[in-house]
Amino acid sequence: ADVKGQAAARRALEVAAAGSHSVLMAGPPGTGKSMLAARFPGILPAMDDTESLEAAAVQSLNGGFRLEHWQRRPFRAPHHTASAVALVGGGGNPRPGEISLAHHGVLFLDELPEFSRQVLEVLREPLESGRITISRAARQADFPARFQLVAAMNPCPCGYLGHPTQACRDTPDQIARYRGRISGPLLDRIDIQISVPALSENELMQAGNGEPSAPIRARVEAARARQLARQGKPNSALGSAEIDRHCVLDSAGEALLKQAIARLNLSARAYHRVLKLARTVADLAASPAIGTTHLAEAIQYRRPA
Repeated sequence: ADVKGQAAARRALEVAAAGSHSVLMAGPPGTGKSMLAARFPGILPAMDDTESLEAAAVQSLNGGFRLEHWQRRPFRAPHHTASAVALVGGGGNPRPGEISLAHHGVLFLDELPEFSRQVLEVLREPLESGRITISRAARQADFPARFQLVAAMNPCPCGYLGHPTQACRDTPDQIARYRGRISGPLLDRIDIQISVPALSENELMQAGNGEPSAPIRARVEAARARQLARQGKPNSALGSAEIDRHCVLDSAGEALLKQAIARLNLSARAYHRVLKLARTVADLAASPAIGTTHLAEAIQYRRPA
């Protein structure tokens, strides 16, 4: 079952890459969350010239652009002790922070609950708008921040809740407080929330059955090409009117989604994100219409990690 859970996590990252969706992975230490995040840029679609120019321009503001990084998607992984200014940007003459330096790339936040609440709440605006505004007494600066958030966390403070061999030593109250460090409004903006389970000794000793990045990237690029041809943007960036136009469900799909809304208590925002996820799953399957299997997979990604 845990091997299947690992495979499901890899599949979720493929869906995330195809539609530019944000991801939160939860699991015990040593399950490969950081490794999966580090490999994630390798399955993303290639940058076009416009994206490359925009990313290079932002990095140049901090003197961080290097010619060898041209057309390479940024991968920023700040430590959880990083200050708000380091992540958001600022200073007397405002400079971009990690959020903007990840423009058109990946912002990886490991140990997500360990970041300060103030910093995490600032993520809400750019996750929606793709921009971050920094206001200071002397001036105001507006930086692009269309990044793909990949975050990881333990299931509890000690990290071993649900581990096959290590016992969790935290109380229910400690676990609730730990998870409560991430606010509901922020969680609501993270498209995919998955568990990455630990493997048993026998499963660890078995030969790996992972797939190389190249074929995954080919599927991702084909799905992204369908999105650009249809609407000119990734599915994660669809607005309400575009969702109504491109994410139409049949009667069986509507019934399934209605059940999911009731059982999972989905908000209006989560409802729209499920539809966008289902559209991406359908694009990976080269399906012009969203079927119930595509929708069911998307709903699974909205279960709390």
